[in-house]
Amino acid sequence: MHKRRPTMGRVLTPLAFIAQRWTPSPRALRRAALSAVVMSVLIIVTGGAVRLTGSGLGCDTWPKCTDDSLFATPAQGLNGAIEFGNRMLTYVLCAAVGWAIIAARSAKPRRRQLSRLGWAQFFVVMGNAVLGGITVWMGLNPWTVAGHFLLANVLLTVATITWVRTGEGDAPARPRVPRPVRRLAQVLVAVTAVLVVAGTTVTGSGKHAGDSSDVPRMPFDFVAAAHVHAITAWVVCALAVAVFVALKVVDAPDDTRARARDLLLVLLAQGVIGYVQFFTGVPEILVGLHMLGSALLWIAVLRLFLSLRERPVAAPGAVPAPARQEQAPAPA
Repeated sequence: MHKRRPTMGRVLTPLAFIAQRWTPSPRALRRAALSAVVMSVLIIVTGGAVRLTGSGLGCDTWPKCTDDSLFATPAQGLNGAIEFGNRMLTYVLCAAVGWAIIAARSAKPRRRQLSRLGWAQFFVVMGNAVLGGITVWMGLNPWTVAGHFLLANVLLTVATITWVRTGEGDAPARPRVPRPVRRLAQVLVAVTAVLVVAGTTVTGSGKHAGDSSDVPRMPFDFVAAAHVHAITAWVVCALAVAVFVALKVVDAPDDTRARARDLLLVLLAQGVIGYVQFFTGVPEILVGLHMLGSALLWIAVLRLFLSLRERPVAAPGAVPAPARQEQAPAPA
């Protein structure tokens, strides 16, 4: 008899190895996705704190903190500690995104779309880390600072979509409200995105440059940029009210109307903070709260928009009905 030649088994990737041995509960999957959302908001707020405390060049190079040290040194003082702390927070963000990727890959049945969204977060984080380094190399150029902030909002967008998708199935989306309401909500999302971009021109032309040195500013008049930002905010408010009324008229599901109500509350708080900070000389604490409000506003808009459609979750253990087979004719 011939001995059977030994063969090598299938080599598993680390993610596949974990997926074979762990199946997250729906709650664990949702918490993993939510952790990435929370860290995305936190990285936006702490990034704002770096700029508002004048710590943008606390670490004057990248990826090291100084030419001779990977870490902040006592000579760099508090500004160096703040900037270095924000860089270290990126690793916590990576851990949260990694947890979301592992949980999505380990879900049963396998959810490939959810895994792709998790990996999209990872690549946005890596891209923004590089852009952050470029921003330091360019001495806090306001255009790269704005790009750094906007890319952080791209991460927040993908993280929020991932979070919402963890509570849904993978069936094709089906609408929950009529098409005109969905179109109105699409306009709301687009104008809110314009509002966020317009906000970068206000900060880019304002007095909080991010460092005590002579940092260049955007070539806009601060007051004019603030007025454009405020007008855009009023348009967003009008659209949000219109969506809220339209949802009541078409008798939309309760959870969707609740999302619209939440958006109006966030808009109210954000508007109050925005006007108070403008008329009080843009104090640092209010600017920081306004940045937090910006992130929460974007999440509220996305959650409202995504609640206008649904993806049913397949019933656990559901098995497709077997196809009927034609019986052979009885012999004559």
